Amino acid sequence: MTVSHAEPVTVAVARRADPARTEEMVAWMRAGTALAEAFPGFLGAGWVRSAPGSGDWHMLYRFADPDTLRRWEESPQRHWWLTSAQGIVEHTHVERRTGIEGWFDPPRTAAVEPLDAEPTVAQSPPRWKQAVTIWLAFFPLSLTATLLTGQFLPGLPTAARVLVMTLTLTPLMTYLVLPRITRALHWWLHGREAPWRGQRTPRA
Repeated sequence: MTVSHAEPVTVAVARRADPARTEEMVAWMRAGTALAEAFPGFLGAGWVRSAPGSGDWHMLYRFADPDTLRRWEESPQRHWWLTSAQGIVEHTHVERRTGIEGWFDPPRTAAVEPLDAEPTVAQSPPRWKQAVTIWLAFFPLSLTATLLTGQFLPGLPTAARVLVMTLTLTPLMTYLVLPRITRALHWWLHGREAPWRGQRTPRA
């Protein structure tokens, strides 16, 4: 069995519609979410609106990896759903977020509202928790890189050594270490109970 290590992908699609057709817009987005829910890898969806009464909408949906996202985006179900809104909805912008982007910060000027729940506002973890998380990821990488460059590149000038380290550490932090440590510490970053505390062995 092959295990995929690809990161989840969040897609934000900006759309514009007549504010007078808000109910139709919400119903259309609900229909799209219902279709996407049937696809493997679907992790959730919601919508962002910059202000009450605005005609600008941002629909968010998230899939487990690029492959499952592609199957949804290339599906006849999604094609039918998009064509059903012709003349009502204008598509203006698409943004995909992976890697280090968006690990901490929620939308800064909009409220994220799940399509099947009451409106909620996303909250960032406290700044000090973000700093601790980044330090936990950066310290072992920096220490390892310092030891290795000192051993294998002892005659390299300091500026060149720092250049080699930063060129190596930046992609490692962005695509490998930080995504995994933020996922592992998600409970702590958002003030939730540690997952192992809820996993107690039942008594015989």
